[in-house]
Amino acid sequence: MNYKDYYKILGLKKTASTEDIKKAFRKLAVKYHPDKNPGDKAAEEKFKEINEANEVLGDSEKRKKYDELGENWKYYQQGQQPHQQHAYGGGRNPFYSQEGSTEDFSDFFESIFGGRFSTTGAGGNVKGQDYSAEVVLSLEEAYNGADRLMEVNGEKLHMKFKPGVREGQNLRIKGKGGQARGKGERGDIYVTVHVSEHPHFERKENDLYCEAPVDLYTMILGGKTNIRTLKGTLKIDIPQGTENGKTLRLRGMGMPVFGKEKVFGDLYAKVKALLPKNLSAEELELFKQLKSKHHEETV
Repeated sequence: MNYKDYYKILGLKKTASTEDIKKAFRKLAVKYHPDKNPGDKAAEEKFKEINEANEVLGDSEKRKKYDELGENWKYYQQGQQPHQQHAYGGGRNPFYSQEGSTEDFSDFFESIFGGRFSTTGAGGNVKGQDYSAEVVLSLEEAYNGADRLMEVNGEKLHMKFKPGVREGQNLRIKGKGGQARGKGERGDIYVTVHVSEHPHFERKENDLYCEAPVDLYTMILGGKTNIRTLKGTLKIDIPQGTENGKTLRLRGMGMPVFGKEKVFGDLYAKVKALLPKNLSAEELELFKQLKSKHHEETV
């Protein structure tokens, strides 16, 4: 296994924090995800490198060894007793399919993902390998729930993610990992979920935050405006004299609470004033009159 500069792959310095590594991985994973780059071999290879780098730098023990040994890391990796094997499940077009012996399969995963696998057991009965996978979902998929198809050793697995699944949440698929030896149990698959950043909404736990553009006239006089939610567009009342930057709370319009039916967080919409553009001479004159009148009343 050739030495790779994992920090460079993630665009980080060696002093990067755990949170820095997590953010860099999420950003790059979304950018180079196979579902977003169908048929792009270069993006596919880049995505594999990103996952490999995160696998090492995201683990405190592995990162410590990597930092200590530098280029000799490859010898450390090759010299260790394997203990875990890794895979990636990435949507409708998973980018790997491997058949063959257990040894061949482990070599494949180690060469692609830097992963290793377990052969511990007693009495000749050995539990099968546990696999780990990274899955990227959009915020809409996390809201509504999503399906993914993963292929492991020629076996197609249908994964279903419940509404409300969170960033970093680990899910277990029992008994679908590597085949056992003897009478040992089959391994499991551990899936780590990553939720893409959204251009309009920011998620905090089960609540959502966004900006709500409201025209100046409605803010001053009161009226109704449309607010975008993940359930669709809502028309809500804007009180007369609403201040710019005021936060409106829409109960039950946030994310579903994972594992609970019909329970939702809230949506917090921050009012953002939309100033009128391309005003006519008459409109400008009216604004001047309003300004003058307001000045007289406040003097």
